[in-house]
Amino acid sequence: MPAPEWRIPASMQPNHRNYAYDLDRVLNSMVAVSARVPEDAFTAETLGTERAGNGVVIDENGTVLTIGYLITEAQEVWLRSNDGRLFPAHVLGYDQETGFGLVQALARLDLPYLRFGDSDKIMAGDMLLVAGAGGRERSVAANVVARQEFAGYWEYVLDNAILTSPAHPNWGGTAAVDENGELVGIGSLHLEEGRDSKKDGHINMIVPINLLKPILNDLKAFGRRNSPAKPWLGLYATEMSDQIVIVGRSQRGPARRADLKNGDILLAIAGHPVKTLANLYRSIMAQGAAGVEIPMTIMRDGRTFEVRVKSGDRTNLFKAPKLH
Repeated sequence: MPAPEWRIPASMQPNHRNYAYDLDRVLNSMVAVSARVPEDAFTAETLGTERAGNGVVIDENGTVLTIGYLITEAQEVWLRSNDGRLFPAHVLGYDQETGFGLVQALARLDLPYLRFGDSDKIMAGDMLLVAGAGGRERSVAANVVARQEFAGYWEYVLDNAILTSPAHPNWGGTAAVDENGELVGIGSLHLEEGRDSKKDGHINMIVPINLLKPILNDLKAFGRRNSPAKPWLGLYATEMSDQIVIVGRSQRGPARRADLKNGDILLAIAGHPVKTLANLYRSIMAQGAAGVEIPMTIMRDGRTFEVRVKSGDRTNLFKAPKLH
């Protein structure tokens, strides 16, 4: 897992003078994460079989927090410290609702770890360090541009995501660190700003750390949260002209089995109109746990009809982590 030859522009890098905490200690808590996934894994087609990003050490036992899509279904995981040491690791768990993933180092890391801060206190205008593996040259001095709802086309919704700018170019699994040197979020996505506002530029979506706190022990003990799974339909949707349109379906998902089609317009769930992705996903989740039937009103080629789709739990299709 050789280190890539790139660096953040100097104007975007953190400067020691601007931080009251030990910047080097925080940066040395970061590790590069490399994962290998079997070709027949459920997520291989969409996420690939070779995945790489960042992670942050969160305790003295070598637990590393990252973003879940890097390590979902991974059978082989390696960590690399900033000084070039390599460590084998295995997947502890991942949470589909928040997007967090945990891995456990299989050798002593001898690295500092970050304590959790309070992500609820992070507001627009705050300064955050968005840290990546590789030290100051691969980290960004960022600002919070917004706290707002975020919905992704893959049946994912957050109530109050953290959006930061300038964007980190290797965002997956980066650590968002507050003014106290504490971890307040994990980098998930790169987004283009300006589609719905007068702003223009590139931003990162950060998953707030407070979403991890209630489920951390579950992920360590069970590999997932110890509560009923949310219903999953296996559809990809987007917002078009105040309508929700299906643009894709999972090969093995309930939406395909129910013969929903690309181009179908989703009008309502259980009789309640849906106009946004977030509204759609919350309406589906409100019907009950995974396995519940979801009553849907669909428009196809100008014709409106009702269909009931039996939901599933997507994690049942995932390959289980290999224990070492």
